[in-house]
Amino acid sequence: MAGRIRDVDIALVRERSPIADVIGEHIQLRNAGGGNLKGLCPFHDEKSPSFNVTPERGMFFCFGCSEGGDVITFVEKIEHLSFGEAVERLAQRAGIQLQYEQGGYVPRRDHGERARLIEAHKAAAEFYAEKLFGPDAAAGRRFLSERGFERADAEMFGVGYAPAEWEALTRHLLGRGFTAEELVKGGLAKEGRRGPMDRFRGRLIWPIRDATGDVIGFGARKLLDSDDGPKYLNTPDSPLYKKSQVLYGIDLAKREISKRSQAVIVEGYTDVMACHLAGVPTAVATCGTSFGEEHIKILRRFLLDQAEFRGEVIFTFDGDAAGQKAALRAFADEQKFVTQTYVAVQGDGLDPCDLRVKQGDAAVRDLIASREPLFQFAIRSTISRYDLRSNEGKIAALDAAAPIVAGIKDVGLRKRYAIDLDRWLGFMDERFVMQRIAEAAGAQQGRPQRAPKAAPVDPSVRVEGELLKLAVQRPALLGPRFDALDPQAFTAPDHVLLHKVIVAAGGVAAGAYGGREWVDLLLEHAHEEGARALVTRFAVEPIQADAHAEERYAGAMLAAIEAIAVDRAIAQVKSRIQRLNPVEEQQEYNKLFGELVALEQQRRVLRDRAAGS
Repeated sequence: MAGRIRDVDIALVRERSPIADVIGEHIQLRNAGGGNLKGLCPFHDEKSPSFNVTPERGMFFCFGCSEGGDVITFVEKIEHLSFGEAVERLAQRAGIQLQYEQGGYVPRRDHGERARLIEAHKAAAEFYAEKLFGPDAAAGRRFLSERGFERADAEMFGVGYAPAEWEALTRHLLGRGFTAEELVKGGLAKEGRRGPMDRFRGRLIWPIRDATGDVIGFGARKLLDSDDGPKYLNTPDSPLYKKSQVLYGIDLAKREISKRSQAVIVEGYTDVMACHLAGVPTAVATCGTSFGEEHIKILRRFLLDQAEFRGEVIFTFDGDAAGQKAALRAFADEQKFVTQTYVAVQGDGLDPCDLRVKQGDAAVRDLIASREPLFQFAIRSTISRYDLRSNEGKIAALDAAAPIVAGIKDVGLRKRYAIDLDRWLGFMDERFVMQRIAEAAGAQQGRPQRAPKAAPVDPSVRVEGELLKLAVQRPALLGPRFDALDPQAFTAPDHVLLHKVIVAAGGVAAGAYGGREWVDLLLEHAHEEGARALVTRFAVEPIQADAHAEERYAGAMLAAIEAIAVDRAIAQVKSRIQRLNPVEEQQEYNKLFGELVALEQQRRVLRDRAAGS
């Protein structure tokens, strides 16, 4: 057995493994100023990034869960490896040949179970890919061709073919030095009466990769009528592959997901291929299981899911009843995201792959562009099941949709959808609809509750917090616009209290000099319980902008909170308009309509300014 890895080699591995690059393969990192990077911690579930990386010193630390260390420590923790296995993994990544004390380099058979299984899966993927272009794989090539995929497309995604033999892959991998135990443990083979035999036979194969690009499993599609197995067969859970934690295509999509702040969730391997080839490179799919909480965690790390008005997750489903049911299942997880969630449904029931074949690439892009908010889809899908021509049907539809609206945690958004629900049902009685929704909320609260989970923060509350951090730390950037804000612009109790302290101290105009003197002045006026602690916390929490961009960021946050106020005003005007008869009350109707047009123009201007950060 080989000895300990030499210290000089460990130092070389650290030197040639830039920590930002290694960690960046698992989460999105953004500049946090001062040479630091920040992202969502991969070691605990958090709503805003507290995971910090300092490339200059080669270290990371999470202020949320206190995990920290160097690049080797990170690999140990993220991949559940020993120290030596982590060094070997990084050495392989950097192309370094390690030397072991008590002898020269020894290619160890026991140098880490994960590394061995990764190597076996890589060899299996190469084997399958080569077989796709052999004489026995005609059915597989025909399947791809009928769906608009060419040879280059198959090669791009690594699509392969499993020969219709009992032991083709098993013989190949045993010949490469892998053991039968490793093949069974990794899910590449299963135990037969006469030893291990191939898990996949006579099927089209898609390699499933993790975010770093390593093959960790396979998805296999039935081709032969004689195959009595399911249409799709996946690798079973193994030391590498956990289906609830895997997203097909994440290795190809992760950079575009980070760049565009968008993730598109589709239902199958060919849908992912079709989307990427059609110009939607943010598409991913689950592998043999429903979209769930673990998948959300993966996406949030690449979305850096905390932006106020940016970022979107788009679910695509078939337009049939099953597709609608799947969309409503997704709705249950909607509020675990902070970014906005949408659904895109093709009315004629075509999935993205079929849509691309029949109508071309542009139709796939148009499908994604036609998305609608998931809340809206869930509510409208529910009421569409009822006859809205009768009062009985309307009441039944209201009672079915009320729990959905009641479950919206954002109070402002809940009210907006209550108004929409009233309009869609044709009651024109917002008070009645709101009462029914309140009753549904009460019924939900009366049920046995699971242990509470931390709810995602309302994006508008995030804007409030960022603006108040600026008011405490950079008051000169805000000026009279901040002091002119209506106190009702702040809704979170902590924010209301801190705003009162700032006003009592004379507003940001009194603190134009900033610095310690301004904080001391705020502390002098922090008389209510908890106010001093609030001032202190907001004085040290990092502002989510680079130092050179803080002035622009401050303007964007002011515009964002002003836009939220305009949203509320628009909702009020729309509510008043809906209660008017445009014929009998034409003058008042026209007046309010003019106000609405002006407010919506003002909102567009403010949204543009907010997006400019």
